[in-house]
Amino acid sequence: MSSAPMTGDQRFVKNLNRMALLRLLRDESGLSRADLAMRSGLTKSTVSLLIKELIDEGWLAEDDALVTGALGRRPTPLRLDGRQLVLIGAELDTDTIRVVATSIRGEVLEVNQAALRSSEPDAACHQLVQMVTSQSAKVKAGGAQLLGIGVGLPGAVDTVSGVLQLAPNIGWRGVEVGRRLRAELAAAGLGGLPVYYQNEADLAAVGEAEFGTRPSEDPLVYVSCGVGVGSGIILNDSLFTGATGSAGEIGHTTLFVDGRPCSCGRLGCAEAYVGLRAVAAAAGCLTGDGRIDRPALKTLLGKRAAKARDAFGAAGDMLGVLLQNVWTTFNPQVIVLGGEAVALGGDQFLDAAISRLGQFASQAGLPGPEVRVARHAELATAVGGAAFVLHSLLRPYSQAPTARAGIPPASTTPVPA
Repeated sequence: MSSAPMTGDQRFVKNLNRMALLRLLRDESGLSRADLAMRSGLTKSTVSLLIKELIDEGWLAEDDALVTGALGRRPTPLRLDGRQLVLIGAELDTDTIRVVATSIRGEVLEVNQAALRSSEPDAACHQLVQMVTSQSAKVKAGGAQLLGIGVGLPGAVDTVSGVLQLAPNIGWRGVEVGRRLRAELAAAGLGGLPVYYQNEADLAAVGEAEFGTRPSEDPLVYVSCGVGVGSGIILNDSLFTGATGSAGEIGHTTLFVDGRPCSCGRLGCAEAYVGLRAVAAAAGCLTGDGRIDRPALKTLLGKRAAKARDAFGAAGDMLGVLLQNVWTTFNPQVIVLGGEAVALGGDQFLDAAISRLGQFASQAGLPGPEVRVARHAELATAVGGAAFVLHSLLRPYSQAPTARAGIPPASTTPVPA
């Protein structure tokens, strides 16, 4: 007698259970089927069935059975495998596109980076999709399965509609990036994949949490220091994006009333003091049309010129003030610093920031938060895009990210009947 067909609700519950087992094994590799049954509350038979599927699909691998000295069947340790499961992350930066392929364990498998040829939305989206398509072709040629694509954008993103609300450093406002990318990806034969859009700092934060130490550091705040300044916030194992997706835009918080003009049109924003354009201006490395002369700035840094060092020191000091505000607002376990200014400014930038933050902590008589540099440097957002795909797949109970991407919730991962 054939079994009754599985309903949508049954598929959803089954997928919840599958992903719950994967999360347990990711946090503690080496658990056995019996361990998983005890910790998940599922029956041993259900766990055995789901584990077999996950091994067959390439998510998990078995190690040699443990010798315990006890009677009966020896427990077999399980671990995340995923050698044939690949995630793609991409970043559309103000002047660069970066695309990476990673494993589900966070190993960076491929990197592709190119200068942004045009800041016109259609042209920029087309270039990004070309690079993603090229990376996808390599994945498929290697016999691996592509699980999804995560895209980081340089501004506040409405993840419901895929609209980039405001990206002043690239001159975009109200741009329908999601629609453009979906159309381009569909034309390239990638329309069936889950695609996610988020602010660049948000994705970098997810990358630090998902591909970092387990269990993850929570709360975690990632601070992106480049031409723009932003942050991503991990709170209770989730990305906090606010009501319209613009939470974490700390670069546009006010440091000085009626201070320097900012790219957003306000006065006195943190970006006007901490951002790379402010550093370049102080170092005399802005061109006549307001662009950053990066070769000149790097030359000055290479010569350890006083005006370049002083410029990064002053920006770092202001960053320390900003970090104090982040600390008192979110009380994070760790603050992660990343972005081009961190890479260029090095110790001159970081030491000034940490010193200023330490002064605030000393004045309050409190231990300050841990501050460290991003694990993947300039690839933090692209790697975070890949991590966000995994983050969403492992949490099918949170349908919002998938629905926001314009993909039906049932398509988050293939579930066998």
